[in-house]
Amino acid sequence: MISITDSPGGVTIPVRAQPGARRTAIVGEHAGALKVAVNAPPVDGKANAALEEALAGWLGLKRSQVSLAKGASSRDKAFSALGIDADMARARLAPHLPPA
Repeated sequence: MISITDSPGGVTIPVRAQPGARRTAIVGEHAGALKVAVNAPPVDGKANAALEEALAGWLGLKRSQVSLAKGASSRDKAFSALGIDADMARARLAPHLPPA
């Protein structure tokens, strides 16, 4: 299970990034984190920006409501999403998860 936690004003979502993929998609779970293949290279923050945009879309939020909180140069990241709680985030991400 993905360990999405409530934080002041929103949630924190752990993400395991796979940059340089053919397409951006949630590919599963890795050690309690959302495992996301991202169609952008890990150069000049392009993969981080693509992850922010994808998470905002999946969560039904504006891009400005999603930001990188930790892990700018790591595959293991944490994103902050404002204006949503953990249960709502799980519900909105569920349709994008691959079948078990």
